[in-house]
Amino acid sequence: MKEENNDDYFEKQKPSTLRSIGGLITFSTILPLNVYTTIEELARVTWIWPIINGIIGLMAAIIAYIFTALFHFDALLIATIVYGFLLLINGFNHFDGLMDFGDGVMVHGDPQKKLSIMKDPMTGVGGISTGFIVGTITIAAFCSLINYANAVNINLILLIIVAEISAKIGLTTCCICSSPSTEGIGKFFIENMNLTNYLTGLIICWIIAAALSITTAFHIGIIGIIGGAFGGALTALIAKKHLKIANGDVLGTSNELGRLFSLIGMLMVISVSFHALI
Repeated sequence: MKEENNDDYFEKQKPSTLRSIGGLITFSTILPLNVYTTIEELARVTWIWPIINGIIGLMAAIIAYIFTALFHFDALLIATIVYGFLLLINGFNHFDGLMDFGDGVMVHGDPQKKLSIMKDPMTGVGGISTGFIVGTITIAAFCSLINYANAVNINLILLIIVAEISAKIGLTTCCICSSPSTEGIGKFFIENMNLTNYLTGLIICWIIAAALSITTAFHIGIIGIIGGAFGGALTALIAKKHLKIANGDVLGTSNELGRLFSLIGMLMVISVSFHALI
Protein backbone atom coordinates (compact mmCIF):
# COMPACT_ATOMS: atom_id res chain seq x y z
CA MET A 1 0.00 0.00 0.00
CA LYS A 2 1.42 3.38 -1.03
CA GLU A 3 2.06 6.15 1.45
CA GLU A 4 1.13 9.61 0.22
CA ASN A 5 4.21 11.26 1.71
CA ASN A 6 6.58 9.02 -0.30
CA ASP A 7 7.65 9.45 -3.90
CA ASP A 8 5.99 6.10 -4.67
CA TYR A 9 2.65 7.86 -4.27
CA PHE A 10 3.26 9.32 -7.73
CA GLU A 11 3.12 6.97 -10.70
CA LYS A 12 4.52 7.44 -14.17
CA GLN A 13 1.71 7.77 -16.70
CA LYS A 14 1.38 9.11 -20.21
CA PRO A 15 1.37 12.94 -19.87
CA SER A 16 -2.15 14.37 -19.99
CA THR A 17 -3.52 17.70 -18.78
CA LEU A 18 -6.75 16.01 -17.69
CA ARG A 19 -4.80 13.37 -15.75
CA SER A 20 -2.65 16.09 -14.18
CA ILE A 21 -5.76 17.94 -13.00
CA GLY A 22 -7.24 14.72 -11.62
CA GLY A 23 -3.96 13.94 -9.91
CA LEU A 24 -3.84 17.41 -8.39
CA ILE A 25 -7.34 16.94 -6.95
CA THR A 26 -6.39 13.49 -5.61
CA PHE A 27 -3.19 14.89 -4.11
CA SER A 28 -4.71 17.97 -2.45
CA THR A 29 -8.12 16.70 -1.27
CA ILE A 30 -9.76 13.62 0.22
CA LEU A 31 -12.06 13.27 -2.80
CA PRO A 32 -11.80 9.63 -3.98
CA LEU A 33 -10.75 10.24 -7.60
CA ASN A 34 -7.74 7.92 -7.21
CA VAL A 35 -5.83 9.49 -10.10
CA TYR A 36 -2.10 9.16 -9.51
CA THR A 37 0.69 10.71 -11.56
CA THR A 38 4.14 12.23 -11.07
CA ILE A 39 4.74 15.30 -8.97
CA GLU A 40 6.13 17.03 -12.07
CA GLU A 41 2.82 16.47 -13.87
CA LEU A 42 0.88 17.85 -10.90
CA ALA A 43 3.09 20.91 -10.65
CA ARG A 44 2.67 21.61 -14.38
CA VAL A 45 -0.97 22.65 -13.79
CA THR A 46 -0.42 24.60 -10.57
CA TRP A 47 -1.75 27.76 -12.22
CA ILE A 48 -5.15 26.04 -12.74
CA TRP A 49 -5.37 25.15 -9.03
CA PRO A 50 -7.44 28.23 -8.06
CA ILE A 51 -10.01 27.44 -10.76
CA ILE A 52 -10.22 23.79 -9.66
CA ASN A 53 -10.61 24.92 -6.06
CA GLY A 54 -13.76 26.74 -7.09
CA ILE A 55 -15.43 23.30 -7.07
CA ILE A 56 -14.58 22.92 -3.38
CA GLY A 57 -15.90 26.43 -2.78
CA LEU A 58 -19.13 25.55 -4.58
CA MET A 59 -19.63 22.56 -2.30
CA ALA A 60 -19.08 24.78 0.75
CA ALA A 61 -21.49 27.41 -0.61
CA ILE A 62 -24.18 24.76 -1.12
CA ILE A 63 -23.73 23.60 2.48
CA ALA A 64 -24.01 27.21 3.70
CA TYR A 65 -27.12 27.83 1.59
CA ILE A 66 -28.90 24.69 2.84
CA PHE A 67 -28.28 25.48 6.49
CA THR A 68 -29.13 29.16 5.99
CA ALA A 69 -32.19 29.10 3.72
CA LEU A 70 -33.74 25.77 4.68
CA PHE A 71 -32.82 25.16 8.32
CA HIS A 72 -32.19 28.77 9.44
CA PHE A 73 -29.23 27.76 11.60
CA ASP A 74 -27.33 30.42 13.53
CA ALA A 75 -24.68 32.13 11.37
CA LEU A 76 -21.84 31.22 13.75
CA LEU A 77 -22.77 27.53 13.60
CA ILE A 78 -22.98 27.59 9.79
CA ALA A 79 -19.64 29.41 9.55
CA THR A 80 -17.99 26.80 11.77
CA ILE A 81 -19.46 23.95 9.72
CA VAL A 82 -18.31 25.53 6.45
CA TYR A 83 -14.78 26.14 7.72
CA GLY A 84 -14.60 22.65 9.21
CA PHE A 85 -15.72 21.21 5.86
CA LEU A 86 -13.03 23.14 3.98
CA LEU A 87 -10.30 21.96 6.35
CA LEU A 88 -11.54 18.38 6.23
CA ILE A 89 -11.89 18.09 2.46
CA ASN A 90 -8.33 19.40 2.08
CA GLY A 91 -7.13 16.72 4.50
CA PHE A 92 -5.99 19.43 6.96
CA ASN A 93 -2.80 19.69 4.87
CA HIS A 94 -2.76 23.48 4.51
CA PHE A 95 -3.76 24.06 8.11
CA ASP A 96 -0.98 21.72 9.23
CA GLY A 97 1.44 23.80 7.16
CA LEU A 98 0.11 26.97 8.80
CA MET A 99 0.81 25.61 12.28
CA ASP A 100 4.28 24.41 11.32
CA PHE A 101 4.98 27.82 9.80
CA GLY A 102 3.83 29.51 13.00
CA ASP A 103 6.25 27.41 15.02
CA GLY A 104 9.16 28.19 12.69
CA VAL A 105 8.60 31.93 12.47
CA MET A 106 8.10 32.38 16.23
CA VAL A 107 11.35 30.70 17.28
CA HIS A 108 14.55 32.76 17.59
CA GLY A 109 17.51 31.76 15.47
CA ASP A 110 18.83 31.52 11.91
CA PRO A 111 16.80 30.20 8.95
CA GLN A 112 18.17 26.67 9.34
CA LYS A 113 17.02 26.50 12.95
CA LYS A 114 13.59 27.82 11.99
CA LEU A 115 13.28 25.25 9.19
CA SER A 116 14.29 22.43 11.51
CA ILE A 117 11.58 23.51 13.98
CA MET A 118 9.03 23.48 11.15
CA LYS A 119 9.98 19.89 10.30
CA ASP A 120 9.67 18.80 13.93
CA PRO A 121 6.58 16.56 14.30
CA MET A 122 5.70 18.25 17.60
CA THR A 123 3.57 21.41 17.49
CA GLY A 124 4.56 24.24 19.81
CA VAL A 125 2.76 27.25 21.21
CA GLY A 126 3.64 29.33 18.14
CA GLY A 127 1.88 26.90 15.85
CA ILE A 128 -1.13 26.41 18.10
CA SER A 129 -1.54 30.17 18.54
CA THR A 130 -1.19 30.85 14.82
CA GLY A 131 -3.75 28.18 13.99
CA PHE A 132 -6.15 29.52 16.63
CA ILE A 133 -5.87 33.14 15.49
CA VAL A 134 -6.23 32.43 11.76
CA GLY A 135 -8.97 29.86 12.34
CA THR A 136 -10.98 32.07 14.68
CA ILE A 137 -10.83 35.12 12.41
CA THR A 138 -11.76 33.00 9.38
CA ILE A 139 -14.83 31.58 11.15
CA ALA A 140 -15.81 35.09 12.27
CA ALA A 141 -15.42 36.33 8.68
CA PHE A 142 -17.62 33.52 7.33
CA CYS A 143 -20.15 34.36 10.07
CA SER A 144 -20.22 38.03 9.03
CA LEU A 145 -20.64 37.06 5.38
CA ILE A 146 -23.60 34.81 6.21
CA ASN A 147 -25.18 37.56 8.32
CA TYR A 148 -24.86 39.97 5.39
CA ALA A 149 -26.41 37.32 3.12
CA ASN A 150 -29.40 37.08 5.45
CA ALA A 151 -29.76 40.85 5.75
CA VAL A 152 -28.97 42.05 2.21
CA ASN A 153 -28.90 39.33 -0.44
CA ILE A 154 -28.74 35.54 -0.11
CA ASN A 155 -26.56 35.49 -3.25
CA LEU A 156 -23.70 36.84 -1.13
CA ILE A 157 -23.19 33.21 -0.08
CA LEU A 158 -21.65 32.70 -3.54
CA LEU A 159 -18.70 34.72 -2.25
CA ILE A 160 -17.66 31.59 -0.34
CA ILE A 161 -16.65 30.24 -3.76
CA VAL A 162 -14.61 33.39 -4.39
CA ALA A 163 -12.88 32.99 -1.02
CA GLU A 164 -11.89 29.42 -1.83
CA ILE A 165 -10.63 30.37 -5.29
CA SER A 166 -8.67 33.16 -3.58
CA ALA A 167 -7.12 30.67 -1.16
CA LYS A 168 -5.32 29.08 -4.08
CA ILE A 169 -4.59 32.48 -5.62
CA GLY A 170 -2.72 33.07 -2.37
CA LEU A 171 -0.79 29.86 -2.96
CA THR A 172 0.09 30.62 -6.59
CA THR A 173 1.07 34.18 -5.63
CA CYS A 174 3.37 32.79 -2.97
CA CYS A 175 4.87 30.46 -5.60
CA ILE A 176 5.63 33.30 -8.00
CA CYS A 177 7.14 35.48 -5.23
CA SER A 178 9.29 32.82 -3.54
CA SER A 179 12.58 30.99 -3.92
CA PRO A 180 12.15 27.20 -3.62
CA SER A 181 13.81 25.02 -1.02
CA THR A 182 16.19 22.34 -2.22
CA GLU A 183 13.98 19.49 -1.05
CA GLY A 184 10.34 18.60 -0.51
CA ILE A 185 7.29 18.56 -2.74
CA GLY A 186 6.69 22.31 -2.42
CA LYS A 187 9.72 23.15 -4.55
CA PHE A 188 8.13 21.55 -7.64
CA PHE A 189 5.08 23.83 -7.44
CA ILE A 190 7.29 26.90 -7.03
CA GLU A 191 9.69 25.94 -9.84
CA ASN A 192 6.86 25.21 -12.29
CA MET A 193 5.03 28.51 -11.72
CA ASN A 194 5.87 31.18 -14.29
CA LEU A 195 4.56 34.72 -14.63
CA THR A 196 2.58 34.08 -17.83
CA ASN A 197 0.63 31.16 -16.37
CA TYR A 198 0.15 33.00 -13.08
CA LEU A 199 -1.33 36.07 -14.77
CA THR A 200 -3.52 33.91 -17.00
CA GLY A 201 -4.94 32.12 -13.97
CA LEU A 202 -5.36 35.41 -12.12
CA ILE A 203 -7.34 37.02 -14.95
CA ILE A 204 -9.59 33.97 -15.33
CA CYS A 205 -10.27 34.02 -11.58
CA TRP A 206 -11.05 37.75 -11.70
CA ILE A 207 -13.68 37.07 -14.39
CA ILE A 208 -15.19 34.17 -12.40
CA ALA A 209 -15.24 36.22 -9.19
CA ALA A 210 -16.88 39.19 -10.92
CA ALA A 211 -19.55 36.87 -12.38
CA LEU A 212 -20.25 35.31 -8.97
CA SER A 213 -20.80 38.72 -7.39
CA ILE A 214 -22.61 40.37 -10.31
CA THR A 215 -26.03 40.17 -8.60
CA THR A 216 -24.77 42.40 -5.79
CA ALA A 217 -21.71 44.30 -7.05
CA PHE A 218 -19.15 42.77 -9.41
CA HIS A 219 -16.23 44.57 -7.78
CA ILE A 220 -16.75 42.63 -4.52
CA GLY A 221 -15.46 39.44 -6.11
CA ILE A 222 -12.55 41.24 -7.73
CA ILE A 223 -11.51 42.66 -4.35
CA GLY A 224 -11.72 39.11 -2.97
CA ILE A 225 -9.17 37.88 -5.52
CA ILE A 226 -6.89 40.83 -4.72
CA GLY A 227 -7.19 39.94 -1.03
CA GLY A 228 -6.12 36.38 -1.79
CA ALA A 229 -3.09 37.59 -3.74
CA PHE A 230 -2.20 39.93 -0.86
CA GLY A 231 -2.31 37.02 1.60
CA GLY A 232 0.02 34.99 -0.61
CA ALA A 233 2.44 37.88 -1.12
CA LEU A 234 2.48 38.60 2.62
CA THR A 235 3.28 34.96 3.36
CA ALA A 236 6.11 35.00 0.82
CA LEU A 237 7.50 38.18 2.38
CA ILE A 238 7.46 36.71 5.90
CA ALA A 239 9.02 33.47 4.66
CA LYS A 240 11.75 35.36 2.81
CA LYS A 241 12.59 37.33 5.95
CA HIS A 242 12.67 34.36 8.33
CA LEU A 243 13.50 31.35 6.13
CA LYS A 244 14.98 32.81 2.91
CA ILE A 245 13.12 30.09 0.96
CA ALA A 246 9.63 28.62 0.72
CA ASN A 247 8.53 25.01 1.18
CA GLY A 248 5.26 23.11 1.43
CA ASP A 249 4.45 24.55 4.85
CA VAL A 250 4.86 28.08 3.51
CA LEU A 251 2.53 27.29 0.59
CA GLY A 252 -0.01 25.82 3.00
CA THR A 253 0.13 29.02 5.04
CA SER A 254 -0.40 31.15 1.93
CA ASN A 255 -3.57 29.15 1.20
CA GLU A 256 -5.04 29.86 4.64
CA LEU A 257 -4.03 33.53 4.65
CA GLY A 258 -5.24 33.94 1.09
CA ARG A 259 -8.73 32.80 2.10
CA LEU A 260 -8.67 34.98 5.22
CA PHE A 261 -7.64 38.21 3.49
CA SER A 262 -10.07 37.53 0.65
CA LEU A 263 -12.94 37.34 3.13
CA ILE A 264 -11.78 40.45 4.98
CA GLY A 265 -11.43 42.41 1.73
CA MET A 266 -14.89 41.45 0.52
CA LEU A 267 -16.47 42.19 3.90
CA MET A 268 -14.93 45.67 3.90
CA VAL A 269 -16.51 46.40 0.51
CA ILE A 270 -19.87 44.90 1.53
CA SER A 271 -19.88 46.94 4.73
CA VAL A 272 -19.24 50.20 2.88
CA SER A 273 -21.63 49.39 0.03
CA PHE A 274 -24.61 48.07 1.96
CA HIS A 275 -24.34 49.54 5.45
CA ALA A 276 -27.29 51.85 4.84
CA LEU A 277 -29.50 48.89 3.89
CA ILE A 278 -28.89 46.95 7.10
